[in-house]
Amino acid sequence: MPFQKVSPRVEFPKLEHDVLDFWRENKIFEKSTTARPDAKAFSFYDGPPFATGLPHYGHIIAGTIKDVFPRYKTMQGYRVQRIWGWDTHGLPIENIVEQELDIKTKLQIEEYGVDKFNEKCRTKVLKYAEDWKQIVERTGRWIDMDNAYLTMDPEYMESVWWVFSELWKQGLIYQGHRVMPYCPRCATSISNFEVAEGYRDKRDRAVTVKFELKDEPNTFILAWTTTPWTLPGNLALAVGPKIDYVKVEADGKQFILAKERIPAFEHELGKYKVLETIKGESLVGQKYVPLFDYYKGTGRVHEVIAGDYVSVDEGSGIVHIAPAFGEEDYNVAKASGIDLFMPVDDLGLFTIDVPEYAGKSVIEVETNDLIIHDLGEKVFKTEDITHSYPHCWRCDTPLIYKAVDSYFVAVEKFKDKALAANKKINWMPTSIGKNRFAKLIEGAPDWNISRNRFWGTPLPVWKCAGCQEVQVFESRKALEFASGKKVDDLHLHFVQNIELPCKCGGTAKLSGEVLDCWFESGSMPFASVHYPFENKERFDNEFPADFIAEGIDQTRGWFRSLLMLSVPLTGKSAYNNVVVNGTVLAEDGQKMSKRLANYPDPTEIMDKFGADAMRFYLMGSPAVKAEDLRFSEKGVEEVVKKVEMTLWNSYSFFAMYAALDNFKPTGVLEPSGQLDKWLLSITNNLIVGVTKALDHYDLALTVRLLTEYVDELSNWYIRRSRKRFWKSENDTDKISAYETLYFALVTYTKLIAPLMPFIAEEIYRGLVATQDRLAPESVHLAEWPKVDTKAIDTGLDENMARTRDIVTAGLSLRAEAGIKVRQPLASIQYAGDKLADDFEQIVCEEVNVKRVLSSSSIATDPEILRDTQNDNGVELDTNITPELRAEGVARDFVRFVQDGRKKANFNIEDRIILTWNTESQIVQSSLGEHTDYIVKETLAQLKVQDRDKFEYSEDIKLAGESAWFGISRK
Repeated sequence: MPFQKVSPRVEFPKLEHDVLDFWRENKIFEKSTTARPDAKAFSFYDGPPFATGLPHYGHIIAGTIKDVFPRYKTMQGYRVQRIWGWDTHGLPIENIVEQELDIKTKLQIEEYGVDKFNEKCRTKVLKYAEDWKQIVERTGRWIDMDNAYLTMDPEYMESVWWVFSELWKQGLIYQGHRVMPYCPRCATSISNFEVAEGYRDKRDRAVTVKFELKDEPNTFILAWTTTPWTLPGNLALAVGPKIDYVKVEADGKQFILAKERIPAFEHELGKYKVLETIKGESLVGQKYVPLFDYYKGTGRVHEVIAGDYVSVDEGSGIVHIAPAFGEEDYNVAKASGIDLFMPVDDLGLFTIDVPEYAGKSVIEVETNDLIIHDLGEKVFKTEDITHSYPHCWRCDTPLIYKAVDSYFVAVEKFKDKALAANKKINWMPTSIGKNRFAKLIEGAPDWNISRNRFWGTPLPVWKCAGCQEVQVFESRKALEFASGKKVDDLHLHFVQNIELPCKCGGTAKLSGEVLDCWFESGSMPFASVHYPFENKERFDNEFPADFIAEGIDQTRGWFRSLLMLSVPLTGKSAYNNVVVNGTVLAEDGQKMSKRLANYPDPTEIMDKFGADAMRFYLMGSPAVKAEDLRFSEKGVEEVVKKVEMTLWNSYSFFAMYAALDNFKPTGVLEPSGQLDKWLLSITNNLIVGVTKALDHYDLALTVRLLTEYVDELSNWYIRRSRKRFWKSENDTDKISAYETLYFALVTYTKLIAPLMPFIAEEIYRGLVATQDRLAPESVHLAEWPKVDTKAIDTGLDENMARTRDIVTAGLSLRAEAGIKVRQPLASIQYAGDKLADDFEQIVCEEVNVKRVLSSSSIATDPEILRDTQNDNGVELDTNITPELRAEGVARDFVRFVQDGRKKANFNIEDRIILTWNTESQIVQSSLGEHTDYIVKETLAQLKVQDRDKFEYSEDIKLAGESAWFGISRK
């Protein structure tokens, strides 16, 4: 089938919709998997998002990265399974239902009914799933969403139970009492890495309180806190053992505080006198009078203890210790044998143990103000402060730190193995893995994996109330055998009433907590294929993943949870290569906000410019190397202009002439000149460069190489070769130009296919699929280009680069002198060794000079370059003789005629009749001298006739004089 002409005018969004239809109708995505052998697998894991909102740029950039490499590996012959997943459990879903039901507390959920609440959650899980599917497909991403795994599926949950039970068998899960970040609104603890998601400024009342020494009446230790609500739980005061403290006398009382902190309290102290300076260690063990008498225990309390973490950066240099409400407080108190007192319930309300404040919320400003008021004279100083404070990343409630009973993964026991496994992972960028992630693992505490919530995978733990014996189940079958009951669904409301007999004669009941949703997503390699209950061969073939990708926030999330589960279970990481993308911000550097409307909607961008341009822009941005990106609509538009339109115009140019000449590619490359050899060389170099970049997961370099090449193809090779396609008298040269350009376009189309799948598909179909019935019907089913190393000529590339530098310098000198390029000049000289004649001819034509000389030529011809301009070793003779001026006029005239042909909508192959008229003797003489040149360049025959007889005519200015020309089709 002959090539078909292609209009240079193209609407990329419309083109992309047509390509989407082609993919759907011909099941190209499905074929891209089935056409590759099972034995040659490249495995990819997709981290599950929630479907509780619509995709944003963070999803799109990660999704595009996840699409590029599977497409690339498919073209290399690998079988790449791409299965979508949905994160369906956890607080995001629960919060949606709570808002809908106007539920404010965990207690209200229990009153409403856990069964009804959970089933309501189930209905909300995939609220936006269809919208996701449409947007993901529109971006050009290929992934199977019809067979997506869901973390709420019984099979998935059963595998999560297996993961838990395997860790339990290894002694890597324990129940412990620890202080954790805690959301009183959600009534559950929060993982430490989740806390980082919700820091923001908060205004609080800070208070410095007087603690009177028991054995020294009228002597007070000053301690500072930003959380007055924790003071009813105070059981100790901590000092830095090596810090210098002072005892000062003021207003008849004595106060103890850090020496360096005196300036912060001079106003409150007034006139004071330093009585003595003492080290903190000498204060340790002193007893003080409690602020409140709520503690009724018999343990060790209300004394000064040592704390190495105490500093003099703020407050008084003495820390108030409430072991139940601070991680450091808990640890230092435990080390010193101080007791624990917990007067706050799961909802963040004071219990009856604190009768004056019972039922009051600890996070309310009024509660803190009331406590400060009731302390009366015990308050030494109050101040308003604004500080960065953690908030719940889901419901936005200020967090508290609270001692809770929870189940933990004993990370400390296998931390060294996790660090060793991380060293084998290829991170892009490398610094994320070696620095950020490695340090995160080094400092990781044991992982709190249980939540006192409802919608999630229950911990498979049954505990006897009598002997405390624990039974852990790895499967539904095991639970059915133990209970005698059929178990289909593992959600809390289906299994919470299952009771099991204990060997002590008692009854074991479900512990009642649900697993952290990060534990579920970290179980994905096993649970998504229901391992080990089925698909063992598939799991063995796909684990570990060859490639994963997510945003930088997932260093604390999915990347971490995958590693922390795979290492103890398999001895290695769950992934070999990982690309980390940064955050996409609004153009002003602010966080993208729907409320502020400070960014263009992704769908609008695709409707305006197309998905290819958006993909290419994102893949070439700093965000693919974990840096922030200020999203710019102009950046996407620039891709359209510089890359897409350049490529499309190159394709259109080729197709137009190939159709005219009925060219049929043979694949035989026999370059007829240096230009063809150069294009073949840089094209093969491009194959090497792009392949190497993608093998190293370097998207930014890939984009740069592809961008530079298409500019060289269009603005150098095609522009230099244009005449060879439409009026070459040498058939061999023309065929060489066709074959060379065809090879370059087809190769480039394949190389750009993973990043710009739509335009690549359209051009490939026009260039290859329509010409060769044996060729794959889609570029995405084609083989990745193979390099011909023999075609790479480094010396040629360097000489062409040098030639282009000389041309650039020459054109710059023309611009400085105000001489347009169509005006011929006598000569140009360049420094250094002489270039081959072919390259000098290129300089001659590009700069429009009669002679090209190397610097050594000047010594033999001193008359050359009488009036010169110099640019980095390049000199240009700017003297314009009458003969040169006449030729310039003729060239200007040709340009007018060629533009006239376009304006008159003549076909490029149309022969024309032409005439001109002018009263200027200079213009008439100039055109007359160069008639042969004019006729040849414009495919014209001269014919004198009246202006109104021509199909098109135009008044023009030549050499500042008036003239007109007329043209008609011959």
